[in-house]
Amino acid sequence: MTWYVLLLLAIGAERLAELVVARRNASWTLARAGVEHGRGHYPAMVALHTGLLVCCLLEPALAGRPFVPALGWPMLALVMSAQALRWWCVMTLGPYWNTRVIVVPGARPIGTGPYRFLRHPNYVAVVVEIAALPLVHCAWLTALAFTVANAWLLTVRIRCENAALPRAVPA
Repeated sequence: MTWYVLLLLAIGAERLAELVVARRNASWTLARAGVEHGRGHYPAMVALHTGLLVCCLLEPALAGRPFVPALGWPMLALVMSAQALRWWCVMTLGPYWNTRVIVVPGARPIGTGPYRFLRHPNYVAVVVEIAALPLVHCAWLTALAFTVANAWLLTVRIRCENAALPRAVPA
């Protein structure tokens, strides 16, 4: 299980890197009269992502979940693909990417990168990661519980973003 703990630590470090980028980008957007929307659901989002990592660690350890290569390796490939998609989103949005919903008045929606294909590609990465990361080490209860919780949270989050984001033709 040592390598799985290292994977979870790497994902945790990646989350911290996201927060550093988000904080920098929040300063940039707020300096341009950006307006934050949906503050109320943000603590639930932080709790969900933190809880996921904790439960990914605890369930295999406490319930004796084994690593099953036929499941674990494909799930690891999905987790890595989700990370690549997430960072493609971050790079495409540049200073507009954030873990919060901050909209700069007059800014046009981005229509390049993964946003050519989907309105919310970052959430595809989130959904895949939340389902796949626990299954790398057979933590199926964690995968199920957090997938359901994430579905509820994303419903709130996507409604918030759709209401806040402009409907102009993408740039």
